[in-house]
Amino acid sequence: MDGNRSALSWLGRNGLILLPPAFLLIFFFYPLISLFVVSLTPDGVLDLSGFAEIFTDDYYIRIFLFTTGQAALSTLLTVGLALPGAYAFARFDFPGKALLLSVSTLPFVLPTVVVAAAFSALIGERGILPLNLEGTLTIILIAHVFYNYALALRMISSYWATQSPRIEEAARVLGAHGWRLWWEIRLAAIRPAILASSALIFIFCFTSFGVMLILGGIRFATLEVEIYRQANSLLNLQIAAALSIFQLALMFALMLVYTRLQAQTSTDLQAAQTVARTPKTPREKLFVGGNIALMAVLLFAPLIALLLRSFWSANGWTLQYYAALSTNARGSVLFVPPLEAVGNSVVYALLTTVLSLILGLIAAYGLARRGRLSSLLDPIYMLPLATSAVTLGFGFIIALDEPPLNLRTSRALIVIAHTLVAMPFVVRSVLPALRSISPNVRGAAALLGASPTTILRLIDLPLIGRGLIVGATFAFTVSMGEFGASLFVARPETPTMPLVIFRLLGQPGALNYGQALAMSAILMGVCAISFVLIERARVLGIGEF
Repeated sequence: MDGNRSALSWLGRNGLILLPPAFLLIFFFYPLISLFVVSLTPDGVLDLSGFAEIFTDDYYIRIFLFTTGQAALSTLLTVGLALPGAYAFARFDFPGKALLLSVSTLPFVLPTVVVAAAFSALIGERGILPLNLEGTLTIILIAHVFYNYALALRMISSYWATQSPRIEEAARVLGAHGWRLWWEIRLAAIRPAILASSALIFIFCFTSFGVMLILGGIRFATLEVEIYRQANSLLNLQIAAALSIFQLALMFALMLVYTRLQAQTSTDLQAAQTVARTPKTPREKLFVGGNIALMAVLLFAPLIALLLRSFWSANGWTLQYYAALSTNARGSVLFVPPLEAVGNSVVYALLTTVLSLILGLIAAYGLARRGRLSSLLDPIYMLPLATSAVTLGFGFIIALDEPPLNLRTSRALIVIAHTLVAMPFVVRSVLPALRSISPNVRGAAALLGASPTTILRLIDLPLIGRGLIVGATFAFTVSMGEFGASLFVARPETPTMPLVIFRLLGQPGALNYGQALAMSAILMGVCAISFVLIERARVLGIGEF
């Protein structure tokens, strides 16, 4: 890849190639190391008794087994339900397809407080349906499928859309039909995408925090919930640090597996083809219609319930919950109008998008040239997604409160925390498109005298432009909905939308509950608009999400 080497050489000469690793080193690894040093050396002497306890105590062993089991079951359910839908989206064209695929991704980026409010409005004590599944494993599994269905749908359908249908036609001629066609031809052809999506979904379910804590309660303790309980409730930083280190090591190993699986799904940009056709037979129409109905029930029922409940009170339909977002009903001097949080979130999201695009694009260039270094850096760039927000928040408090990094009271810390979460989405959106560019195109341009900047401007950016738009939209939406890190670094006078929702849900009274639903509906609308826009720039087969 002569052109890619030239770009890397230019980035290296200007020191830009070092920006993403330096960013992670200062704002990710340094806070974590600081936390571990403080936690594991309580008296200035190394004390590893916490590790001995978590590996020998039956309580922590049961927590690990439950965490692994629920993640595996959630992954199996998610991928199993998404496979038929992925085939429908990859092979068939139908009205509203692009819009449906776009909006289906909304649950993936919604904060846990919004999801909790949505399921509460649907199947909670105050829900529309006469069911109360709060505090059960069933609602946890449903919520995990709700979160990750679109992730599996997009990754598998994107890869499936680039596979030639002629292989299936040849298999039919040779007598492969029914389950044999699915098992031996279709599933075998998309095995890399299935394994990659399964690995990523397992990671997200393994590290699930808000779903487990808010919907399941303490009785369904995972490693993530136990880290929070030990650090926040019991103030046992030694055990919390030991659990965090164990989880980080495990997640790094899983991220390494995922990135290697994902590399197998990269396709030639020019090999991507549109093979979708209109369903013609009654069987095909029933297949497509059935998957649309499943998506409607699974993904949209909680969101519709949330929207309806935000307009409903004991006295009937009302706008009072939305009107109350700008009032100070209790006359508190510490009150911040909830609507002000909308402006805060938008500003943070715009700054996060810019910073994530710069760092993510540079990181993607560094990873595009396969090698031992890129194989090591790839899972490292993904590691913030698998890190406990609780652990990272405590790390910020401990490490970033002294010059020259005295950022503990700075709004910049919110943007930094959001960028840590958003940058991997930019990398994963741009990297497949960057790797799919034929080296011959760059090489020819270099032979004709084009400089690295010219190649970047006239060749690379037009070809990866859609991936950049997708990554930017992901970064903006992820920042708007980020909750875990903001809970620890945001100032009370500058809350974000998820923090306001969390505070309102934690206060008694129908008015507070209604305001939480109203704010959740507003945040849901912002995310929906973002993903309607993303679908106009996205091409099946390009990007991972």
